[in-house]
Amino acid sequence: MVRVVQHLSVDELRKEFETAEDGTHKRHLHTILLLAEGATVAQTAREVGFAPRWVEEVVARYNGRGPSALGDQRRRNGARPRLLTPELLERLRRRLETPPDDGGVWTSRKVADVIAQEIGRPSVAPQRGWDALRALGRRSDGAADD
Repeated sequence: MVRVVQHLSVDELRKEFETAEDGTHKRHLHTILLLAEGATVAQTAREVGFAPRWVEEVVARYNGRGPSALGDQRRRNGARPRLLTPELLERLRRRLETPPDDGGVWTSRKVADVIAQEIGRPSVAPQRGWDALRALGRRSDGAADD
């Protein structure tokens, strides 16, 4: 049985789990909640869809650093953006104020094509266009989020 440090009570973990909006954070909370309620690593791994080793990693992070260690830590790894820099996003923001060259709507693919042109590459993945749209507060069809 894995020991879970009581940074949060079981009730507090349950409340955090029920209100979590980020999928990764929610799965990590679910992992800790199940272990805190007495489930084994193997049972928890089956329930949340993680490998047992990853369950052990999540609980080690939680035990060591508390609730702030849960969720996708890549966003806070201190690395500077390599592609979607603030400067590029600002240029994209200005470009998205006008319709795309084909007169349609801005899509992830079209934004990716603009990114490629801006940075001098033959192409970039459509995912980068979607990431840029989200970073600029727009939906995947290019419209502004409300």
